[in-house]
Amino acid sequence: MPLTPPPHPAHDELRRRWAETVHEAREGRPVGDGGPDVGRYADDLLRRWAEPQRRYHTTDHLLAVLRRVDDLAGHADDPAAVRLAAWFHDAVYLPDRDTNEERSARLAERALPELGVGAARTAEVARLVRLTATHDPAPGDRDGEVLCDADLAVLAGAPEAYEAYAAAVREEYGFVPDDAFRGGRAAVLGQLLALPRLFRTPYGAGRWEGAARRNVAAELERLGI
Repeated sequence: MPLTPPPHPAHDELRRRWAETVHEAREGRPVGDGGPDVGRYADDLLRRWAEPQRRYHTTDHLLAVLRRVDDLAGHADDPAAVRLAAWFHDAVYLPDRDTNEERSARLAERALPELGVGAARTAEVARLVRLTATHDPAPGDRDGEVLCDADLAVLAGAPEAYEAYAAAVREEYGFVPDDAFRGGRAAVLGQLLALPRLFRTPYGAGRWEGAARRNVAAELERLGI
């Protein structure tokens, strides 16, 4: 399979963002002669994000999360680690598996040292990727708060945008019968609503919390559970 993904309007912006983030994560140190081809790693990640089984977890989602990280970056302790974690958080995604976050974290643990990212930052990226399995960062985990808020920001979209998101998730799970999907989806949504706060950053809590809870409650009502 070729490493270069099919053309997509967002890919030029994503490649630029990737190169800037890797440069920042390496603390501005240039890649020396014979060093890794940063663009090749971007192509591999974009190929993963464009796999045919994806309907919601696509390059559009990746770009949306990165843009929300931009909005929230002032809250993060290590914005470069958060941006790298956004790139890797769904890099491995198979809807019928429950190991996606772990496998995505391990991919980061392999790739980032090859790119010259230090051990401490690599470990932080992997931790953040694993955190997206629960979206429940501990108090004071500012990097975790930024990543989880950016990933969940889709919940706060306009009602029609939220319905399009929910429909795309259903398409990803097209192999699941309707009754089973409704039960599983309702459980996920119920867990989100049970959180004391969906959003932990001041920006997210102030701008997204109310709309997200209304959207999730409306989807639960549509599910009839």
